[in-house]
Amino acid sequence: MEQITQFNTILLITTIRYFVMAGGAFLIFYFLFPKQFSRNKIQSRWAKNKDFIREILHSMQTSIIIAIVGLVFLFTDIRPYTLVYDQLETFPIWWVPVSVILALIIHDTYFYWMHRFLHHPRWYKKIHLVHHQSINPSPWASYSFHFIEGVTEAMILPVILFILPMHPMAIGLFGLSAFVINVYGHLGFEIAPKWLRHSFLFEILNTSVYHNLHHEKFKGNYGLYFRVWDRLMKTEHPDYVKTYDAIQARRFGEKNMKLSGGTISVE
Repeated sequence: MEQITQFNTILLITTIRYFVMAGGAFLIFYFLFPKQFSRNKIQSRWAKNKDFIREILHSMQTSIIIAIVGLVFLFTDIRPYTLVYDQLETFPIWWVPVSVILALIIHDTYFYWMHRFLHHPRWYKKIHLVHHQSINPSPWASYSFHFIEGVTEAMILPVILFILPMHPMAIGLFGLSAFVINVYGHLGFEIAPKWLRHSFLFEILNTSVYHNLHHEKFKGNYGLYFRVWDRLMKTEHPDYVKTYDAIQARRFGEKNMKLSGGTISVE
């Protein structure tokens, strides 16, 4: 009975997070202010209601999978074998944010190679195609996965918990941070600030354009949070920077934006 309650709690938190974060973003960009954010739109076409419904239904399935994995590794006899610690005093307080950052780095590595694997012709149509039905993704697509992919996505939790000491607070912050970034990646609109382009962070971090281009072109840009693995493995889409610059130039009303290789003109 206690584990049923714990499962329901995890599922409720995951579901509320999905509808508040993904739903809130959808409400703002697709329903309330689409005209105001028209310059931010990455792809000119719009997804249809049937796409949103499909994405939500698959995301609910993934939420159940996440709840099951969370229950197994956090609330059963398996937990003592993980590195989860309950007392904040066990590690310095600064370890909480550091562990979240390290967890995101581990997750990005895990995701990159899992993602590359799912793009293998043998598995793409059987598994990953469900997610790629969202050619023009919306925030609702954040958890829209085939059942098997949902399991592989959720299994990042035990991977992290068996190699990285984490307080439950850090686990919660990691889950929240990962989902916020995921919603941003599937937003369909670019909202990155203008200064990002000429900072060192641009060379490291993904943007909404980055992942959107992956959905539109199907290949390249396999990373989740960072550009690092794509650049190391030479799988970054060659049109990424050009596409990003064109959208940002349109957003900020710059008819000619200077690039490293010349200029780009925007109508």
